[in-house]
Amino acid sequence: MNTQTSATAKANNTHTSLADFIWKNADDLWGNFKHVDFGKIILPFTLLRRLECVLEPTREEAAKMHKMAVENGLDIDVILRQATGYPFYNSSSYSLETLGSGRTRQNLEDYIAKFSGNARVIFEQFDFINTISQMDKKGVLYKICQNFAAIDLHPDAVPERTMSNVYEHLIRRFGAEVNEAAEDFMTPRDVVHLGIELLLEPDDQMFIDNPGIIRTLYDPTIGTGGFVSDGMEHVQSLQDRYGTAPTLVPYGQELESETHAVCLASMLLKTLKSDPGRDLSQNIKLGSTLSADKFRHDKFHYCVSNPPFGKKWELDQAEVVREHRDQKFEGRFGPKLPRVSDGSMLFLLHLLSKLEDPEKGGGRAAIVLSGSPLFNGNAGQGESEIRRHLLEQDVVEAIIALPTEIFFRTGIGTYIWVLSNRKPEARRGKVQLIDATGMYEPLRKSEGNKRRKIGEDQIRDIVQLYADFEPTEKGLILDAQDFGYRRIKVLRPLRHKIVVSDAGFETLVEHKAWEKRTDDQRQRWRDLLSKHMGTDHDWHWIESFVKAAAKKDAGLGKAEVALIKAFQKAFGVRDENLDPVKDKKGNLIPDDDLTDYENVPMGTDIHDYLATEVTPHAHDAYIDETYVDETDGDIGIVGYEINFNRYFYEYVPPRDLGEIDAELKAIEASIAEVLAEVTE
Repeated sequence: MNTQTSATAKANNTHTSLADFIWKNADDLWGNFKHVDFGKIILPFTLLRRLECVLEPTREEAAKMHKMAVENGLDIDVILRQATGYPFYNSSSYSLETLGSGRTRQNLEDYIAKFSGNARVIFEQFDFINTISQMDKKGVLYKICQNFAAIDLHPDAVPERTMSNVYEHLIRRFGAEVNEAAEDFMTPRDVVHLGIELLLEPDDQMFIDNPGIIRTLYDPTIGTGGFVSDGMEHVQSLQDRYGTAPTLVPYGQELESETHAVCLASMLLKTLKSDPGRDLSQNIKLGSTLSADKFRHDKFHYCVSNPPFGKKWELDQAEVVREHRDQKFEGRFGPKLPRVSDGSMLFLLHLLSKLEDPEKGGGRAAIVLSGSPLFNGNAGQGESEIRRHLLEQDVVEAIIALPTEIFFRTGIGTYIWVLSNRKPEARRGKVQLIDATGMYEPLRKSEGNKRRKIGEDQIRDIVQLYADFEPTEKGLILDAQDFGYRRIKVLRPLRHKIVVSDAGFETLVEHKAWEKRTDDQRQRWRDLLSKHMGTDHDWHWIESFVKAAAKKDAGLGKAEVALIKAFQKAFGVRDENLDPVKDKKGNLIPDDDLTDYENVPMGTDIHDYLATEVTPHAHDAYIDETYVDETDGDIGIVGYEINFNRYFYEYVPPRDLGEIDAELKAIEASIAEVLAEVTE
């Protein structure tokens, strides 16, 4: 199994077979390492072998150039990068195959140390030197090196897309050990293709008119680099459409060091036709995008992201809150902040801040989210205020509902939001909703929770729906304000009288103001109030009675407002035949128990709404005019929600009762027939 020929044959199979083959080469680890540690060995060795295979064709030339550069005092970095044709190199004379069995650890450490700094950092992020030392102590290092030396991972044998899938397959296999959230950063290739097509579609003519135009592509949750890498490759595959395909320059940031290392390795192997010597790995930063944005002052033509669904942002909270408080709308997080339990909407705001300025041509973004950002949060809360900001700023072009069961770790419904700060005239003030939930192909073999994929035909159909921008059965064009509403507070006047009763005394124990009284004080109040048992009094009677009694008898304690309210709550009895209770200024006192809220569609007069929808059922209802929006000061708090079901729900009438009855009778007859056969 350790021959080059058999390894190459394996490499020519699917990415899953190749990943399985790589995994099987770790059989020698059993008994020496825990299974949970396998990933920390296998993935960096895979990356090492990939880089080694890429450099192999230029190894001899690079060695000559290295010797010449040293002898003549030349810049080794420049010379060796030219020699390899890549932005990285290795000046060591070793390879995995030639490390030898006697000094394997020392030679391997020297081999890794001789990589250029931009490649060496990959292994530093895996703490690989420590891993090598442990493997050497347990006597398995040489064997594993030989195993991986037998695998041909050169791009000619294993293309970039296949290799990317291999990385992600391996991470899925031991994700819980290397990085338990690793799969959360993996975007299925079909979703990547759809997202990239949606981003590029409006720019088709620009690409045709400007062959090879350079555009920037940014992913703030880049993970292993799948979204941008496949996006770049997908664009290159569109040569026939554009003549000379546009050049996408990748940028990204990643939170987890291991997935960041994989992304660096991928970027080291990429070259730009317009700038072949450029080190694209330098564009990939490590750190939390939310609390430590490494591209604080940068803008991009295209942005993509697939942030983890429902992930808390408490570790970023202090910095995010500080930016929100100090910079407001000059920073990334101007609107109110969402609840700390889900940070996905913060990435929406982050992407918006990263779009190229409109006066410089603007930018577009595609972000994959769960359903929560569509409707979470009531009017005035963070989630709703973020939707309000996006819709009122008119940056939401379209939202596409994707099929369920297309992600590796979850089967929930997901959505692609398309944002743009340079909407064409026809789209201004509009939002396009596309229901693509039924547009998929089943997989022959599931990959975790992924049982479906969006096929190329479906991608073309979805993109065409988006491009046509016309109302259809699967696509709707709505005004942005159609998603908005005003949440008004509806009050009903208090129609209560005071009736002292035994039941009222029983409920008094629920009030702190009553519990704070001494036993003697409580008994005194019982004795005093019991004299009025069964007698109806008006609402204000209890207040004057309590104040007068407390003034007369100090043993009752102070006539506190809380105590008066406790008596009102305990002895108040609603009577719809009574006139509304008013305060001393003649204002209606609302009945707190009857307070309700109504969501009035944006553009509808709130008083007209009250008259048509509320007062027919509650004739004395009125609007609380002190309940106003913080932003515009108008009555009612503004809210926004995007409810796909409301727009695409199809009513399915229940089956005819006669049909159901006939079916039941047929089943009964069948059962009776079987029983008859049994009893014969």
